[in-house]
Amino acid sequence: MKIWKSSKKDAILFLLSILNIVINVTLAFNWSELSIYSWMVNVSVVSLITTYNIIVISHFLTHNPWFVSSLMNDFVSILNSINIGQSIQAYHLTHVRNHHKYHNDNGNPIKDLSSTFLNGKENEHKSLWKYSVIGGVRTLLNIIQNILWSLFSWRYKLSKYDSHFENLISKDKVKSRKEIDQLRLDRLSIFVGLLFFFSISWEWALLCYLPSILLSFILVNIQNYYEHYGANPENKFTNSVSYYGRLYNLLAFNDGYHQEHHISGGTHWSQLPKLRERYYDKFKEQDRIISPVPAILGFLHIKRKLLHKNDKNKE
Repeated sequence: MKIWKSSKKDAILFLLSILNIVINVTLAFNWSELSIYSWMVNVSVVSLITTYNIIVISHFLTHNPWFVSSLMNDFVSILNSINIGQSIQAYHLTHVRNHHKYHNDNGNPIKDLSSTFLNGKENEHKSLWKYSVIGGVRTLLNIIQNILWSLFSWRYKLSKYDSHFENLISKDKVKSRKEIDQLRLDRLSIFVGLLFFFSISWEWALLCYLPSILLSFILVNIQNYYEHYGANPENKFTNSVSYYGRLYNLLAFNDGYHQEHHISGGTHWSQLPKLRERYYDKFKEQDRIISPVPAILGFLHIKRKLLHKNDKNKE
C-alpha cells in the first residue's frame, strides 16, 4: 500500500515535525527556575526550530501534502499548526493560492497579501522593520482572534478577520467546507497546545514559548523579505532570489532554490536542483539576483542589485 504521496523522502520532514513538538514538551517539563542562561537556551532553541519548521517543513507541506491518506494530511496539519502557532490551512491559502499566484507583485492594487511592496512608499519595498517586526507582532496578536473564532463561531462562515480568505477558499461547497473545517481544527489545536504548555509550566509558556514564537515570526518575515528584495516582480524568471550554498540546501531541503520554486511551486523540493538545470539557458539570459548568503541573512548582501527599479526584464 502506498503511503507517501510524492516521495518517501517526505518521511524525514514528518519525523522532524514530531521531533519539533517532542523538543518543546521536553523543554517545558524540564523548566525549573528562571535564570538568564536557561531563558536564553530555551528561547534560542524554540525560536530556531519554529523558524525552521515554518520556512522548511510546513512550507513544503503546504505545497505538497506528504501522505496519500487525507486523514494523515489533516493530522500533520494539526501537528505543525501547534508547532508553528499558525494554521497550516491558512498558510496554504495565503502562501500557495495567493503569494504563488502574484509573486510579490507591485501592482495597483497589490494583490499579494505578503508582498514586500504592500504599504510601501513610492513603489518601493516596505521597510524591513515594518515588514518583519511590526508584521511579526501582528501575526502573534492574530492568534488570539483566530482562537476565539475557532471556539465560539461554529458556522461555516469565515470570521471578519479572515475576510481576505474569501477569494482563496475553494468555490466548490464541499471543498470549501472541508477547508474551513481544517482551518478551525488547526486553530483549536493551537489553543489546546497552549493550554497543555501552560499546564506543564506557565512560566516556560509565558516567558520562553510565546517570546520564541514572536521571534520566529520576525525571522520568517526577514527570510521572505530577502527572498524578494530587489527582485523584479514583472518577470517570472527574476521575481525571486535564490541561494545555492550546498550545506544550507542540504540542511534546508533545497529551500535556497527560491526562484526555481516560484517558477513551479508544485515541484517537489527534491527536484528543485533539476528544475534549475532545466531552465539554465533561460536563467543565463536574465539579469537576476543570486544571493551569496541564505535569505535570512540577506541584510549582509549589501551590494544587491535593485532590479525592480528598472523595466529591462519585463516580458
